[in-house]
This record gives sequence, C-alpha cells and structure tokens, in this order.
Amino acid sequence: MHPTTDRRLLPYLFFENLALAIPWLCDVFGFEERFRLELPNGTIAHAEIALGDGVVMLGNVGPRNTARPAATRSATYVFVNDVDTHCERARSSGATIIEPPADQPFGDRLYVALDLEGHEWYFAQHVRDVAIEDLNRMLSRGTSG
Repeated sequence: MHPTTDRRLLPYLFFENLALAIPWLCDVFGFEERFRLELPNGTIAHAEIALGDGVVMLGNVGPRNTARPAATRSATYVFVNDVDTHCERARSSGATIIEPPADQPFGDRLYVALDLEGHEWYFAQHVRDVAIEDLNRMLSRGTSG
C-alpha cells in the first residue's frame, strides 16, 4: 500500500517510540495499520493508521521537533459508530479517559482519552443535529441544552 495522497487534510502525530505506539493505537482505539516505511536499520520512518475512511500519519520525534514540549496544544477528533462501546474498549485496554462519554450541546456525544505519549484523542458519535442559531442562543444564555 502507498502513503495516503487522496485526502487534503491529515493529522500528523509524532511519537518518541513509534514502534510501540502503532500496535497500542490499533489495540486500544481500534485503528488498523495501513502503511509502514522502515529504514534499513529497522527504524520506522513513517506510518499511517486508519479508522474507516479516516487516516492519521505517524512519525518519530526527530531533530526538527525534539525541543518542543511533550504536551502539545492539539488533539485529533475521530467519529465512531458507538462512542460508549468505543470508550469501554479503550478504558479496558489501558487508555487514560480524561472525560467520559457525554452529550455535547453541538450534537455530538464524545469522550476524551490520552494515548501512551499524552496525545489527546476526541472520539465522538453524532447523535443530533443542532442549528447554529440554537447553539448560539444556548451559549449566550450560558446553558448547554
């Protein structure tokens, strides 16, 4: 399989230990490894994991980003079919759940988990449509539904 080139926007996450991260993400969050490029010394230079038609690119922390803080101000938002079942799978497989599944005023039910290196993952299931005007009214009143 070739690297993904048919999508315009893809998250790209860097890991200290990519060889450990790939099977963990697959086992805990249900991703499937779809591509791996290994250097002659066995180091993984690039990988991709998928969930449905969504793809996340993965790489190693390297000279360009090694000085950045481990905690970054980013997260990956992933839609799943059954967020409660997905959360229970992640929890029982060792993921740290920092926010349990809850209905959100914008119409998604979601939970937030950390992976083994501290990246935040938002897993969501769309449960109802909310007009932007209704959401703005709720927010201006300080209510969530």
